[in-house]
Amino acid sequence: MAKAKNTDKLVVQNAAKTLLANIRFASVDDPIRTITVTSSIPNEGKSTVSINLAQAIATSGKSVLLVEADMRRRSLSDMLGVRSRGGLYAVLSEQISIDQAIVETGQKNFYFLDAEPHIPNPADIIVSHRFSKLVKALSAKFQYVIFDAPPVGTFIDAAEIASLTDGALFVVRENFTKREEALNAIGQLKKSEKVKLIGTVMNYCETETSEYYYSYYTKDGKKVKKGSDGQGTSKKGIFTNRANV
Repeated sequence: MAKAKNTDKLVVQNAAKTLLANIRFASVDDPIRTITVTSSIPNEGKSTVSINLAQAIATSGKSVLLVEADMRRRSLSDMLGVRSRGGLYAVLSEQISIDQAIVETGQKNFYFLDAEPHIPNPADIIVSHRFSKLVKALSAKFQYVIFDAPPVGTFIDAAEIASLTDGALFVVRENFTKREEALNAIGQLKKSEKVKLIGTVMNYCETETSEYYYSYYTKDGKKVKKGSDGQGTSKKGIFTNRANV
């Protein structure tokens, strides 16, 4: 059982590293450093993708800040197991400084900026001049900044945040999200000329793997999974990048 769990973790880590590589190759001349992560509806796993991408960036030796930008449905603090003395609202209202609000996550190079619960009028805050200035200030302090935004189909917040960042990642949960919902959400993002859609991340998808994860090919061209029995297994709950990333 432990081996299976470790294998799943390894697959997720490799998927996140591949996603990071694809983001880097997506715009070589104009590097993507500030990223908005969103989806069409809740429960597609965008926060999990945000965390794993941030971890991959930190592991590569780059500094990364993960920002809780889903002000109506906060989840990152509990997922990361960290607490801060203040968040976005306190910084924007100048109650505390950016440095005072940002906390370490326990992983080298990986930092977190939370959002307080029950922030009034999140949409108005996001379109404010102060929020725009904050995005620029954060990008000056860190090599990468990831904004975990609300689903596009629920609020306008994600499109507004994406217009302030270098690009947006759109998370789709396999066998969960309806095609029409996804297309409508992408259409909403594309309405703004300022939003650059980097690509789509398929989440909770089936992936063939084995105890050692890798595979090789025989002389006659057959694909064989490494492992004691040579048989691959199917794992749920991981994500992969699709061609348009």
